[in-house]
This record gives sequence, structure tokens and C-alpha cells, in this order.
Amino acid sequence: MKKLLVLTAAVLGSTLLVLGQGGGGGGAAKGGAKGGAAAAKGKGPAEEGIPVTSDLVIAKCSGCHTKDDKGNLSRISYERASPEGWEEAIKRMMRLNGLQLQPAEAKAVLKYLSTNHGLAPEEAKPAMYMVEHRIIDEPVPNESIRTSCMQCHALGKVYQWHRTREDWALLTNMHVAFFPQADAAFRRNAGASAEGGAAQGNGAGSVDATLDYLGSTYSLQTPAWSAWKARMRAPKLAGKWMVLAHIAGKGQYSGELTIAPGAAEDEFTTSVKLQPLAGGAAITRTGTGLVYAGYSWRGRSKGTAAKGNAPDDLSSEMREVMWMDPDQTSGEGRWFWGEYQEFGMDVKLKRITGASTLLTLDRPSLVVGSQGQRVRLLGANLPAQIVPSDLDFGAGVTVKSVVSHTSTELVVQVDVAPTAVFGKRDVALGLSVLQGATAVYDKADYIRVLPDTSLSRLGGDVHPKGYQQFEAVGYHRGVDGKLHTADDVEIGPVDVTWSMEEFFAVFGDDDREFVGTMSATGLFTPNIDGPNPQRKFSRNNYGDVWAVATSVKDKDKEGKPLQGRSYLVVTVPSYIRWDQPEVGQ
Repeated sequence: MKKLLVLTAAVLGSTLLVLGQGGGGGGAAKGGAKGGAAAAKGKGPAEEGIPVTSDLVIAKCSGCHTKDDKGNLSRISYERASPEGWEEAIKRMMRLNGLQLQPAEAKAVLKYLSTNHGLAPEEAKPAMYMVEHRIIDEPVPNESIRTSCMQCHALGKVYQWHRTREDWALLTNMHVAFFPQADAAFRRNAGASAEGGAAQGNGAGSVDATLDYLGSTYSLQTPAWSAWKARMRAPKLAGKWMVLAHIAGKGQYSGELTIAPGAAEDEFTTSVKLQPLAGGAAITRTGTGLVYAGYSWRGRSKGTAAKGNAPDDLSSEMREVMWMDPDQTSGEGRWFWGEYQEFGMDVKLKRITGASTLLTLDRPSLVVGSQGQRVRLLGANLPAQIVPSDLDFGAGVTVKSVVSHTSTELVVQVDVAPTAVFGKRDVALGLSVLQGATAVYDKADYIRVLPDTSLSRLGGDVHPKGYQQFEAVGYHRGVDGKLHTADDVEIGPVDVTWSMEEFFAVFGDDDREFVGTMSATGLFTPNIDGPNPQRKFSRNNYGDVWAVATSVKDKDKEGKPLQGRSYLVVTVPSYIRWDQPEVGQ
């Protein structure tokens, strides 16, 4: 059986998934929420299904999913999802419904469904944070969604699916059958809905409102999907790409990625070399990637030479999730690693063509009134002859001289006028423009510690630790002269010292002494888990604290060093793994 469950190494090649409620297979349970039952009976016109044309999918799935005279398979033809959504559904079918697939078959089934019953690029992009394993504060579209869906899982899990309204209703029935707490939540929410005039009883008002929203906003047939079915083409990604990567706590990196054809037209091999803009050792990695639906990159890569067992080791094996632009000239995403996917790099790609193209520059900001500032610009196919007037940093910034240049690097000297307007500047070389590439400012006015809020997990011999990397970014007050307003200008990393302060929640709070330690580079390492006899009531080492960054040179109006802080919760390990261990192999 273990062999049958080895899906991801051969399929997604990367992504750690969270199994649970969001998939699409399985029959609908009787006795679900009334709202689901009403929709299942046909509230509103039914949408046309998507016929299944894969012989393998039909052979493996039609035993449970009935095929009609139009080629539709029940449930499957009325759903679309991300690769992660379909993989989740396939695994559930194997665990609960007796589906048997060899790894090669699972790979083929997943490829077919993720491409022919997938998402359009415009539909997938807003939910990329889920598959990139980013922690964000999700906006709540309405109260019914909050009470029906978000009490148990992230809303991004929902956003990875498009269904007919009838199929959304069947999903609510499945929730009630599999998860009793879902039925309890639906019933509890009925009272709140009734206060606003909705139906009382068993949650019909709340669930119907949710189904109406999902059925219209995340419907099966959409203009974006219709357009993408016509536009979709095989990914022609082989070639050389410029890479710009940001690694929290380590800074900016740039380099070149080579993508070569793999075993199939949607599979590739990769090699990349990244150099830190601030100087230091380069990162060299090799890997593989697979592209679903013409734009969804999923891959794995690893460093060519391991440096040790440090949790933030950049030679660690990383999973790669990227959204490739439909024009196949750029891409963006996250490469991540760690037991909780807490480490990662934000990556942007630009295809190298014959055109002169800028990638980035090494100065995120310039001080007004400064003279002879050296700025290094990186790119590809830069012109053989460059004069100062070829470059444009905007009004108030003058390029005085070209110090040196090659086809990939350009070093110039710039002067910034004392009267230059504060704010972000575009940098242009010919037709190549870097939007908002550098900022002009006079001083740092405050520090923001990123992430604003975060979660770390205790660990030890049995359960892995969940680390947290912080970074400090300086901000300028902007042209309105006020702090923390929309026109504030990010000026880049700030040299700081790191510490922790108590977040006082109760009298005599002592969490700072027990939750863990903060390194000089802003890496928080949690303590071991388990009862601690040194604590009151021998409780675990959990708690909440402030992560504090104190500027080395920047001061406030009272002459005190600027400080920024972030709220950190240190909690117990994740005791349940919502995925097969093979995913991590």
C-alpha cells in the first residue's frame, strides 16, 4: 500500500499539502445542511459539465463517478481545482474509497485533471499564497463565509476550487458526513443569521448565503476559464532566465537560471546560481520542475554541496511554487523549506532574450543631498556603449559618470539634489524600466519588523521545531510628513540589534525566559517542548513575546534609537500530520 501512496515525488515534485475538507470526490451524505439540500435539488439553472476525455481517468474513476451520454463523470466534471486540490482529492479516494493507482498512473491522472479541469491563471493567482505556504491575514468577503468556512480552515483552501452551485452544496453535505463539528457550526450560525432576519432552525440561512456566494464567485464556468481554454499552450520555458530572490534575514540575491527540457513537454530540469548583492558566497542549485495548465510551476531543487544541519541552510532541499506569466517571459513565486515551510525565498524570473534588460540594482534607497553615490545595476545584454545620459533615475537624481560596465553589470556614480522629491523612483535604461527600484529620502523615521505577527512551534526529539526568521525594514514618513500613512516610503533593510521583550498578558508573565532564543541575525529558535518543572504549574514552554529590532544608527526626534517590534506566538508542536509522509521524500 505504501507504494500506492507515493504520489508527490512523482507528481507535484514538491508541494506539501494539507489534507482535509477541501477536495472534490466522494458521494454526498444524506441529512446535511438544508441549504445544501436545496441547492442539490436544482436551485437555479445547472451549469454544463466538463466532459472527461482521458481513458485512464475514465477507467480509474468511472466505477464510482457515473458517466453520462455527454462524457461527464459525476462530481469530477463539475469541479475545477489547483494541482494541490486535485492531489488532495485523489489521495482521499485512495484512502477512503479503494482507488488504486501506481505512481505513474497518479502522475498522469493529476496532470490531466490539473490541466483540463484546472484554474485559469487569473483564478489561481489570488490563491497562490496557499500553495506557496505564506501566512497572511485573509480578508473576509462576508459574514456567512466567515462562519461557514473560516472557523475550520483558511479561506485560500476554498479559493483553490471552482464548482457548480450544486457541487458546492454536495461539498457541504460531505462536510457534515465527515466532520460532525461542521454540522454543529452550521447550526450555531443559524441563530446569528436569524437575528438579521434570515431563516432560523438548522443554519439554512447561513449556508444558503455561503452557497450563493461560492456558486456565483467560484462557479465552474467563468469567462476567465473559457478564455484560458482557448489560449492555453504547452510551456516553452527552456532557456536562460534572470533571477531576483529575496531571503528574509539574508537579503537580496540575483543570478541566472537555466531551464532545460525534461522527460515530457511539461517537465524540465533546472540549474541556478545566485549571488548575494551585498557580497559573499554564491548559491548553486539543481532541480526538476513540472508545469500544469501551461503556467503552474511545481518543482524541487537542492544545493550542490550541503553546508551542515542549520535549519536555515540555503543548500537545503527546497520545493518550488511559481506562477508563470501566460506570455512565458516572466514568473514569480516562493521556494521554501523547513518542517513547517517557514524558510523560503521570494523569487522573480525574467526570460533572457536578445533585448537589453535590467533586473535590479544594489541600492534600495538614496539620501537627498548625497554626492558620488555608487550604484550597481544588474541585467542581461546591456549595451556595449553606455553614457550617463542613457540612464534615468528621475528628477533630482543625476548620473555623473559610468564607472564600469559589462553585458550583465553596470556601475555608475549619481548625485542626489538636496531638493529631490521624496519617494520611489523608476530606473530606466532605454526601453528597460525598473519600476519603484530605488527610493529617495532624508532619514529613516521608523522601523517595521517583518513579519508583523508570526507563529513558532516548540519541538524536540519527537516533534520538529518551527523557527521564525525576522527582518527589520526602514520607512520614511513620505511627502505628507506623517508616520504610518499610505505614502510612507520603504527604504530597505536597517542595521539593528535583536532582542525579545515580554508581552504582558497576565500578572507575573514570564514567557520571555522560556519560549526560546533570538540570534544576532533575527532568527528565533524555539525551546524544547514538554512540561518544564522550572515554570509555574510545570507547564510547557509556550508563550507570547515581542521580537524587537533596535537600530544601530537611526534615532527618533528625542535622540533615542529607533525600534520596531513584532508579535510572536510560540506554541506547541503540530502533533498531527495532515499528509502522507511520502510527500516529504
